[in-house]
Amino acid sequence: MYNYAMAVQSYAFGPYVFDTRRRILLKHGSPVALGQRCVALLEALLAAEGRAVSKSELMNAAWQTENIEESNLAVQIAALRKCLGRSKSDEEWIATVQRVGYQFVDPGEAREPTLNHESIASAQTIDDRPSVAVLPFTNMSSDPEQDYLSDGMSEDIITGLSRWRMISVQSRSASFRYRGLAANIKQIARELNVRYIVEGSIRRMGGQIRVAVQLIDAESGKHVWAEQFDREPADFFAVQDQVVRTIVSTLVGRVEAAAVERASRKPPASLDAYECVLKGNALLWDDPIGLVEATRLFAKAVELDPGYGFAHAMLAVMHLRKWEGELGNSDATLSEAYRLAKRAVELDSNESTCFAMLGVVCLFRRSYDVAMQYMRRAVEINPNNQWNAADMGIVLVYADQPEAALACFNRARAIDPYFDTPWCWFCTGLANMLLHRYEEALAAFEHIPVRNYRGAAFMAGCHAQLADAERAAVFMRECLNKLPEIRLGHFMSKQPFKNPADAAHIVECLRLAGLPE
Repeated sequence: MYNYAMAVQSYAFGPYVFDTRRRILLKHGSPVALGQRCVALLEALLAAEGRAVSKSELMNAAWQTENIEESNLAVQIAALRKCLGRSKSDEEWIATVQRVGYQFVDPGEAREPTLNHESIASAQTIDDRPSVAVLPFTNMSSDPEQDYLSDGMSEDIITGLSRWRMISVQSRSASFRYRGLAANIKQIARELNVRYIVEGSIRRMGGQIRVAVQLIDAESGKHVWAEQFDREPADFFAVQDQVVRTIVSTLVGRVEAAAVERASRKPPASLDAYECVLKGNALLWDDPIGLVEATRLFAKAVELDPGYGFAHAMLAVMHLRKWEGELGNSDATLSEAYRLAKRAVELDSNESTCFAMLGVVCLFRRSYDVAMQYMRRAVEINPNNQWNAADMGIVLVYADQPEAALACFNRARAIDPYFDTPWCWFCTGLANMLLHRYEEALAAFEHIPVRNYRGAAFMAGCHAQLADAERAAVFMRECLNKLPEIRLGHFMSKQPFKNPADAAHIVECLRLAGLPE
């Protein structure tokens, strides 16, 4: 094997082609499921042209730092080896070089890397994730030494975006080639093969530093989102992580929203697995019609791509929602949710949402310690994910830690100012209710656009505790209209409170509001 420097578009070896632009590994033309770190390690090993790559180089490539235990690197290398299998001559593709690191070896059956247009086109068709490139931020001050600040901001955003498996992010080496060039957005997007471009600037303005950032849809040339952040210079480094988290998660939300809009314009026959997930996520799950349609879409995504871990996780949540509304005593639907969530983690051990959804399912199975273990893993994989922060809050609400839960919900909204998901407001209301803050609870519940029977019942309970019998009766009628057969015992059987005192408090509220026994 040998490299064509910046011109290399793919490496071919054995039955595999690694597309460097899309960062996808193909086997006989079909995508291979690889975690982001395995992709980064494979790319670094291939680019070394047969040279042994040190452990520190590989850790920098996969984690952007050398401060990682070598055992983590060994685990990822083992996963990569398992995925690649052995060559026809029964040799490993990746060799261990003692006291150095690892080396990609060509056992004599590899082909030279070529511009494999057919495979690249196949990859582009199959991997329809939104694609993004972050251009180097412009230093608007007169001090060239401040370039490090601009570069650091750009690199941190690239690193943060790379944690999100739902989007495809160009590497620093690819996007930083455009430093100092006049930004012809459409041309850059074509050359990098991306749909969206992020560009920004850092400027000193008197006693403040202003960070401006914008997300551009290169296809239309329109701005999808733009924002600016003003910080005191003395505090800038202390809050830089916060600025980056906000930019990253807001960008993810805007990119996903734009992708949903784009997918919604396509006829149903053109939907692929990823677009099914996008559309399912965009629906209101508290609306019975929305829940049924979302379940259909996630099931279709799993059918189209049985190896799609994220789709399995979303389908698990749909089964959990269905179980919550079932009146019988069977836990078969909950067991199916658990099976799907476990399968999601097996399929994609680097997707934080898979761990978060497994944690939520374990909570409703009343496995509190296991639920927290999976939630911590989700946050560890992607600490900038606002959904993970809010999902952690769900577990904490029921695990007798409502104040900590509220802190998680506030953190989710601080990470992404656009974060306004109904279930987060529902759990915010429940946490306040457990703290006897009934007015705050009602304010949170009011944010929910479509209430299910649980939301109406909790609002009735809050009004009852505030001695507003008339309003309590209104919401209890709403609850019973939505699910006439609901009774207090069944209602509480679906609420996995760890502390019996919390359960007793909710029973008191609902009983006072008139929920039938």
